[in-house]
Amino acid sequence: MAGPASPTTAPVAAPIAAHHPGTRYGPALTLLASLFFMWGFITVINGTLLPHLRSVFDLSYTQTTLVESVFFIAYFFASIPSAKLIERLGYQKSMVLGLLVMAAGATGMMLAASIPSYGVTLVMLFVIASGITLLQVAANPYVAVVGRPETASSRLNLVQAMNSAGTMLAPMFGAYLILGRSKSGTAEAGAVISQADRLADAQSVILPYGLVAAALVVLALVIARFPLPAMGASARRLAREERRKHSLWSHRNLVFGIPAIFIYLIAEIGVANLFVNFVSQPAIANLTHEQAGRYLSFLWGGMMVGRFAGSAIMQRFDAGKVLAAFAIGAFVVVTFTVFAHGPVAMWSLITVGLFHSIMFPTIFTLGIRGLGPLTEEGSGLMIMAIAGGALVVVQGYLADRFGLQASFLLTALCELYILFYALWGSRPTHALPDQRMG
Repeated sequence: MAGPASPTTAPVAAPIAAHHPGTRYGPALTLLASLFFMWGFITVINGTLLPHLRSVFDLSYTQTTLVESVFFIAYFFASIPSAKLIERLGYQKSMVLGLLVMAAGATGMMLAASIPSYGVTLVMLFVIASGITLLQVAANPYVAVVGRPETASSRLNLVQAMNSAGTMLAPMFGAYLILGRSKSGTAEAGAVISQADRLADAQSVILPYGLVAAALVVLALVIARFPLPAMGASARRLAREERRKHSLWSHRNLVFGIPAIFIYLIAEIGVANLFVNFVSQPAIANLTHEQAGRYLSFLWGGMMVGRFAGSAIMQRFDAGKVLAAFAIGAFVVVTFTVFAHGPVAMWSLITVGLFHSIMFPTIFTLGIRGLGPLTEEGSGLMIMAIAGGALVVVQGYLADRFGLQASFLLTALCELYILFYALWGSRPTHALPDQRMG
């Protein structure tokens, strides 16, 4: 994702208080864990929504993955406005607003299903993603900064494990309430769905998104009343003249970290959102979409297990070396997915989740390591790079052109860049002193 032209002209995140040994951030981090859970849950519901939409609107793979592209392009457009909102409203009110924006988008999805309309669906997914962006811009750098710098990767992996818990439960929720209640979701592969059945299938989205909207409103009310520490209320940013002495682009770990996040999201979203269609194929597992949606939970469950394990491992081993090992593992299992058949191909793709688990939080913390007073700007650029998920449409095009299985070669190439970043690109060129105040 592109970032602002200059770190001195476009503030990307509100100031975050530095770590103080006597300060207890446990309750705040616990609350943030619920946000990580919720946005993980909603993001991954798309994994079951996409094959559903493909059947309802008779979409190609390119059109199907365009749905996910619209979702992730919101990170590019909403990151800087989100940062400005955080600076104006503060963290707590911004979190409440983000949840309400997501609830509005979920309500709009009910409208899109009742029409039904592919265009309205795209708009509402963009609204939901904009709300998630507001939460991400606040929460990721918060978790990375509060605490000892050497355990930042471990800490963010631990909280991101709750995100993975949401992603693990979402496919089961979607498989039961969307695919399990639709004709296209329970039909055998290759079955012809009538126009009347397509219209009826569209209505199956109303109940699950209604439940999601209600849960988001309740969570917003809880956070509005929670005594959350006013992070950054007494913090200050460096004066413009002082900050001009430093450049974000002199930090190799950030320069290569931004494309690392971007490229990683292409891999993660491509695997997750083409999983149901891939394992449903007769040559792979020959499952219905509903059955395949339940197996998707194993992929996200692997991510949750990997993040808990990664958090513990990184207490003892260098985060860059751990990231390199996981990147090699991901490359190997994706290669199996491309060239194997039957259950082997399915389970190798499921195993990708285990190796992808630590990648986002570890790349994020390695990318902002040593930035000191420039941490806020660097964090914002890393969040904008989540828009890489929008390029899943490229894999959709490759699937239409060369076949769905061959399209995972793109994923394998992404893993190689992550390996490069872990071994060389993540090494800080130099570290700046942290001049922020609590």
